[in-house]
Amino acid sequence: MSMCSSALRARHRVLFPLFAHKRHHLPTLSQRSPRGSRLYSENAVPPITKIEKLVLDSIKATGPLPFATYMQLCLSHPTHGYYMNSANPVFGSRGDFITSPEISQVFGELVGVWFLSQWIDAGRPPSIRLIELGPGRGTLMDDILRVISTITSKGRHIKDIHLVENSLAMREAQKAKLSHSAERAGCELHWHDHIDTISRSDAYSMVVAHEFFDALPFHVLQKAETGWHEVMIASNLDPIRDPRAEFTTSEPEPPTAETTYPRLRRVLSPIPSAASMLLGLSSSRFQSLPVGSFIEVSPASFRIARQLGELLTTHPQSPESDVVEASPGPGGCGLIIDYGGDHVFGDSFRAFKDHKIVDVFHRPGECDLTTNVDFAFLKEAMGDLVTTHGPIPQSTFLENMGLQLRVDALVRDAKTEERGAAIRDAAQRLVDRAGMGREYQVLGITSSSGGEKKAAAGEVWPFVEVKDVEA
Repeated sequence: MSMCSSALRARHRVLFPLFAHKRHHLPTLSQRSPRGSRLYSENAVPPITKIEKLVLDSIKATGPLPFATYMQLCLSHPTHGYYMNSANPVFGSRGDFITSPEISQVFGELVGVWFLSQWIDAGRPPSIRLIELGPGRGTLMDDILRVISTITSKGRHIKDIHLVENSLAMREAQKAKLSHSAERAGCELHWHDHIDTISRSDAYSMVVAHEFFDALPFHVLQKAETGWHEVMIASNLDPIRDPRAEFTTSEPEPPTAETTYPRLRRVLSPIPSAASMLLGLSSSRFQSLPVGSFIEVSPASFRIARQLGELLTTHPQSPESDVVEASPGPGGCGLIIDYGGDHVFGDSFRAFKDHKIVDVFHRPGECDLTTNVDFAFLKEAMGDLVTTHGPIPQSTFLENMGLQLRVDALVRDAKTEERGAAIRDAAQRLVDRAGMGREYQVLGITSSSGGEKKAAAGEVWPFVEVKDVEA
C-alpha cells in the first residue's frame, strides 16, 4: 500500500498546490488496498456525472462545499448516489470491493459465536433481537442468524431483526437474502433509515456494524495558529466567487469542462468558522496536535455511536432529562468492524472503482468513498453508557474465536480437494497480517444485563489476552 499511498500524495501535489508545501505535517497513514489494486488513470477526460453537476452547481451558487456534503451527495443522494442507484454493482467481484462476509462464511459465523458467548454470560435472556447497521447484501446477518438459530432452540429466542439501510435497492437485496432464513427462525425483518428509529426493547440486543462508519460524512480540518480551519471543495472550472469569505487557493488557468480533470480541487478557509472550531474541540486528543496537522472528524459517527450505546445500555437516560431510569433494561452487546485505528487520521480519504484506488474526485456518484475510522472517537461517544473493548486486529479476533477449528471442519466436509483449498485460501485472506487481518479492527461493546456484573474493559474474550497489542 505504500506505493499507492506515495502515488496518491504525488498526485495531490499536482492537483492541489495549496497543500504541497504543508504535506510534511501529515503522518504516514495505512490505507485499504484490495488485492490487485493500483492507482486508476484515464487517458480521456470523462463526461460529467449527475452528482458532479450537482456539486459544481452548488459551488457556483453558494461557494466551496465541506467534504461532509460531498460525501453525502456522492454516496446517499436519493436517486444518483452510489449506494442508492441500483445500476452500481457495489459488492462482489463485479462491484468495487469485496467485504469479509462475502469472502468466507466463517467470518459471520464467528461473529455469531461471539454474540452467543455474551448472551450466555448475560444469563441467557429469554428473547434476542439482532441489529445491523449497513447490512450490504445481507450476507453477514444471514451467517449470524444461522449460528444463533442453531444454538438457541432453533431460533425460538430470536424476536426480530432490525436493519439500518436507507437504500431501496440494497433493501431488496437484503430481503431476497434473509426472508427465508428469518421465516425459518420465526422472526420478523424490520428496516430503518436511521438507528434512532429503533425503539428500546425487552429483548437482549446484538448489534453489528461492519464497514459502516467508514462511509459516514466527515469534515477535514487543519490546525493553524489562529485555530482550526476547514478544508473545502471548490471548482477547478471557475475562479472562486464566495460572498462570505475569500478562500486561499492558487490562481487557476482558464479552464473548460471538456479539458479540465478533475473538475474539483481542495481549498482552505482563511479563517476559522464556528463549526470548524467546535469540531476541533470535539475531542481533547486534538488539542495536543501540532500546528499544520490535518484531522478527519465525523460528527455523524459520534452521534450514531452514541445512539448505539443508548440502545445497549441497561440504564438509559430519559429523553426529557439527565435522570437515569430506575429499572435496568436487558442490555446487549455489539461489534464494530472497520478499517482504521485507535487514533485520529488526517489523510485517509480515498475512492475505489472496479477494485482499484482512484482519485477522490473521479466520477462522483459512481465510486465507493471511504475514510479510516477513528475508534477512539467512537469510544468517547459511548464510553459513559457501555464498556468498550479494543479495538484489536481482525486476525487476532478471528483466530482467538476459533477460526482454525471451523475451517478444518469445513475442509473435512468439502466434496473436493479444490473446494477445501478454496476454503482455506479464503480464511487466510481474512487474517492476512499484510492485508485485511491487520487493516481491519474490531471493537467490542458490552453492557450489564439484569443483575449481572458489568464486565470491565479487557475482561471480555478475545479482547482480554490482547489488550496491549498495538492497534
